[in-house]
Amino acid sequence: MARPEGSGLAVGDEVDVEVTAFAHGGHGVARHEGQVLFVRHAVPGERVTARVTEIGSGARFVRADAVVVHVASPDRVKPPCPWAGPGACGGCDLQHVSLGGQRALKAGVVREQMARLAGLEVDVEVEPVPGDAGGLDWRTRVEFAVDAEGRAGLRRFRSHEVVPVDHCRIAAPGVDSLRVTERSWTGPDAVDAVAPSVGEPVAVEVPGGAVPDVVERVAATWSSADGPVSFEHDFAVSARGFWQVHPGAAATFLAAALEPLDVRPGERALDLYCGVGLFAAALSERVGPTGQVVAVEADRAAVERAERDLAAAGNVALVAARVDDAFGLPREERGRGRGRGRTRRPARSPLVPPRADVVVLDPPRTGAGAAVVRAVAAMRPRAVAYVACDPAALARDTATLLAQGYRLKSLRAFDAFPMTHHVECVAHFVPDA
Repeated sequence: MARPEGSGLAVGDEVDVEVTAFAHGGHGVARHEGQVLFVRHAVPGERVTARVTEIGSGARFVRADAVVVHVASPDRVKPPCPWAGPGACGGCDLQHVSLGGQRALKAGVVREQMARLAGLEVDVEVEPVPGDAGGLDWRTRVEFAVDAEGRAGLRRFRSHEVVPVDHCRIAAPGVDSLRVTERSWTGPDAVDAVAPSVGEPVAVEVPGGAVPDVVERVAATWSSADGPVSFEHDFAVSARGFWQVHPGAAATFLAAALEPLDVRPGERALDLYCGVGLFAAALSERVGPTGQVVAVEADRAAVERAERDLAAAGNVALVAARVDDAFGLPREERGRGRGRGRTRRPARSPLVPPRADVVVLDPPRTGAGAAVVRAVAAMRPRAVAYVACDPAALARDTATLLAQGYRLKSLRAFDAFPMTHHVECVAHFVPDA
């Protein structure tokens, strides 16, 4: 195979390399004759034979799989799933690493991203989340792809090809009970399997299947200046809507975010990217009848569910809008052609107040972004809780908050996605005064 200009390697080449680091995204890092390799299925400290699977943009790096391990890490284990490995299912990055080793690697990524992008040295450990069996049997929402023959399975890494697995080892028992991979599917491109915390599991064909609501119950406790706080609430969530996929994640993140905020009666709280209202519901109880919660969410279906659920509270205002639009922030809209498009300048929502006492952000993987973070800081809240599913996005937004006169008071990381490279963080910021 011809080698791309500027690269000494081509797809299919095999080279022996030393894996020296672990990168954000779940890859080991190695070099061969100056060429950077991102190697899946490897552990730092190992010597492996890496098979090149893809040439990166501009041949600046290559992707590869570790197909032979010559010197193994003490953290290497036999993957519990026979479908995890080179050329197989792309869902799990770290089944070849002990659970403790996985958490150490993830903590290293959080520290590296915070140092590189926010200029902060943080001491963080990745904490387990209650509700999985040694890193398995936890995922309560799984989307299975369906191939041309009607077989359901999971996709190969960076591919549309379907691997017809027997069952997913990280799927919750309720998902397994649906036997999605044992059935023949005619018509759908995918099947979403959901095992809610209340009620029976459901399977939804995509596209075309009826999408029911499911009930997710959250029970959490945390400490406050006034003593222990208990919260229990049922949320109606679309079977295809957003909800944390680890059974213990919602309660864990809720407690981790609200405990350091120590929300007080009569305060005004802002819940950004609120979904169906997990944080808004708890904030509503804490601020009480003399306080106010303003919750912002772009998904109108989620807002409708939150409005029904929180209507009786009397102190929650829901804003159905993108967060940047709710703040009245200009943004560029992409044009259909090669042009840059036009700049959208929405009016700030009259429901978004100029000041807030506390703010909770739970943005998507891309983060809140500098403009939203600056708008939050301009409200001068006494405390900000940021729930992040991507440590790089958190680090970038942390840098913006630091520049706006805030400091990082605490940072916790949680293993809400065992066997994968993903890690969830909850950061707490206060004014630097």
